[in-house]
Amino acid sequence: MSEEIREQKPEEEEEFDFRVEDHTYDDADIQVLDGLEAVRKRPGMYIASTSEKGLHHLVWEIVDNGIDEAMAGYATTVTVTVDKDNIVIVEDDGRGMPTGENVKTGKSTIETIFTVLHAGGKFGGGAYKVSGGLHGVGASVVNALSEWLEVRVYHDGKIFFVRFENGGHAVEPLKVIGSCDPARHGSEIRFKADPAIFTETTVYSHETLRDRLRQLAFLNKGIRMIFNDEREEDPHKQHHVFLFEGGLKEYVAFLNKNRNVVHDEIIYCEGHKDGIEVEVAVQYNEGYNPNVYTFCNNINTAEGGTHEEGFRSALNRIINKYAKSKGFLKEKEDNLTSDDCKEGITAIISVKHPDPQYEGQTKTKLGNSEVRKCVSDIFGAQLERFLMENPEEAKKIMEKVVLASQARLAAKKARESTRRKSALEISSLPGKLADCSSKDASICEIYIVEGDSAGGSAKQGRDSHYQAILPLRGKILNVEKARQQRAFENAEIRSMITAFGCGVMNDVDTSKLRYHKIVIMTDADVDGAHIRTLLLTFFYRYLRPVLEQGYIYIAQPPLYKVQKGNTVRYAYTDRQLEEVKREMGGNLGIQRYKGLGEMNPEQLWETTMDPKNRTLIRVTVDDAEAADQAFSMLMGEEVEPRKNFIIENAHFVENLDI
Repeated sequence: MSEEIREQKPEEEEEFDFRVEDHTYDDADIQVLDGLEAVRKRPGMYIASTSEKGLHHLVWEIVDNGIDEAMAGYATTVTVTVDKDNIVIVEDDGRGMPTGENVKTGKSTIETIFTVLHAGGKFGGGAYKVSGGLHGVGASVVNALSEWLEVRVYHDGKIFFVRFENGGHAVEPLKVIGSCDPARHGSEIRFKADPAIFTETTVYSHETLRDRLRQLAFLNKGIRMIFNDEREEDPHKQHHVFLFEGGLKEYVAFLNKNRNVVHDEIIYCEGHKDGIEVEVAVQYNEGYNPNVYTFCNNINTAEGGTHEEGFRSALNRIINKYAKSKGFLKEKEDNLTSDDCKEGITAIISVKHPDPQYEGQTKTKLGNSEVRKCVSDIFGAQLERFLMENPEEAKKIMEKVVLASQARLAAKKARESTRRKSALEISSLPGKLADCSSKDASICEIYIVEGDSAGGSAKQGRDSHYQAILPLRGKILNVEKARQQRAFENAEIRSMITAFGCGVMNDVDTSKLRYHKIVIMTDADVDGAHIRTLLLTFFYRYLRPVLEQGYIYIAQPPLYKVQKGNTVRYAYTDRQLEEVKREMGGNLGIQRYKGLGEMNPEQLWETTMDPKNRTLIRVTVDDAEAADQAFSMLMGEEVEPRKNFIIENAHFVENLDI
C-alpha cells in the first residue's frame, strides 16, 4: 500500500512558550463518560485507528465471535456479506447469543453484550476455552462506532431482534419478531459504520476481507468461511467459499504456489500440552528468503514471540543433530546457524492458548514464556521423526541448509565491506554520492536516481543542505533470484547500504539511518517502473525495517510539459494533461518527458524535488504475507504466475512505451 505525501520545506524550529496558564484542578474537572461514550470519544484506544484499517477491524471483531463458536465446536460456518451500501452482515450457525435477562444489568443479555464494555463469554465463565478478539470489548465497540446495528438470534424456533442507534443505544428492548425452523440456530449481526467516526472512508476493501477470511479458514481446518460481496459486478468475485480440511498444510502449499519447492511433502506437526494447542506446517523452497508467519488464537502476531522462539530453537537443534548424525556435517565443523536452517523456509506456527499475554496493545508479539518450551517440544519431536522416516526428503533439506551455510560464509566477507564504522566517516561513503551538508537525519533526504544524466540534473537542481543524490548505473541485481553473496558483491547495492549507514538484514538499526527520506526517482516509463520494482524488492528483502517504518518514498515526476507563450504547466497523468489543455486553450506546445535527463535542473527541482510543489508516495507494508506473495510472483523464478498476472492486469496499463 502507499499514500501520497505533500510537505513543506524544512524550516527553522519555531520557538514555543511552555508557560502554563493558571488553572484549577478540582472535582469539576473529572469527567465520567457513560456507557459507550468513551469509545466514541477515543475510538483509537479500542480499534487502533479510524482509517481503513480501523474500519475493517469492526468486521473482524464480529467475525471473531463466530470463529470462537466454531473453535468451541458449536458452529461450522461463518458468513460475511457486504451489500451495495457497504452494510456488513455477519452470520454464524453457532448456539446463538443468550436471550434471557442478565442479572447484573437488568437488561437482556444481548443488549448487555452490545452496550457494556468487557461483557462477554470470554472471562472464565466456561463458554470458551480459547478466543480471539479484544478481551470481550468487540461487540460493544462495533456497536458504539456504528451508525446503527441490528442483532438477530435464532433458537428455540424463534427469531429474537434488537436494533441500536445514536451511539449504541437500543431503540427498544429485545423482542421476538417471528418464528423459524426449530433446527435453525445462530446469530446474525448487521451494521453500518458511522461516517462521523470513519471520516476517511466507509468503503470496505474486497481484497482485504477476502484474504483475511481465507486465512481464517486455513487456520481453522474444517470451518467454512463464506464471503459475499454484492458490490462486485464480476460474478467470480461475488461469492467465495473457503474450506480447508488440510488446514496449515494447505496454507503452506498456497504460500509456496509461485515457488519451486525442495521437497514435496509438507512437514506437519500438531499436539497439545498444558491446555495449549500447537500446529506447525513447514516446507522448504529453492528461494533464499525465510517466510515464517505466527498466530495465536487466529491473531497474526507479526512481531513473533515465544511461539516463534520455540520453533526456531527446535528447528536449529534437530537439523544440526540430524546433519551431524548422518554425516552432512563433520563433528568438528561449526553448527549450522538459525539463518542457515531457515533459508528458503515457509512455515506457519499457530497456537491456541486459554490465556494469551501479548506485548503491546496491538497484540503483535506473544509473551507467554511457557509457550516457548511447549512449541519446541512438540515441533522438535515430530520434526525429528519426519526426518528419520523420510530419508530422501531429509537429504534434500540437509543439502539445502548446508549450501546455505557455505553461501553465508562467502557472503559474510562481501558484506563486511559494506559496513561503516561511523555515520560521520565521510571517506567511506560511495564516490558517486553527492551528499548533503546537514547531519540532521530527520530532515535529510537521499534521491536514488537512474543514470548519470538524471543524476547530473538532480545534483544541480537540489538543495544541497538537506538533499543527497545517489545515481545508479543501470538496473540493480534482482535479489529475489540471487544469493546474499552476489547481492553484497553488487556495486550498486553496496553503494546504497554504505550510504544509508543503518546496516542490513538482521543488523538493521534505523536509529543510525542517515536520511529519513529515501526517495526512488526513476523515469516515468517501463524501464523506470522495472527499476523501482527491483529497488523495492531489495528494500523489502534486505532493509525491511526501513520500509516498514515509512522511510521509503517514490517521487512523481511529470509526464508532460505544456507551454503557451511564457506560461508553463506540468501534467503528471494523461487525465491531468487533458484538464490542463482545456484550461489553457489552443496553440499549446506539449513536450512528453521520456526521462528525467530531459529536464533541466530548474525544472526537476520545481516539479519533483521542491517540497512546496512535489508529490511523494510513501511506500508502506501492511500485510507481510501479501507483500511476500507479490515479490515472489513478480520477481521470482516461476514464469507462469507472472504471465497470468500480466494477462489479468493488462487492461490497467497506462503510458506504455513501445
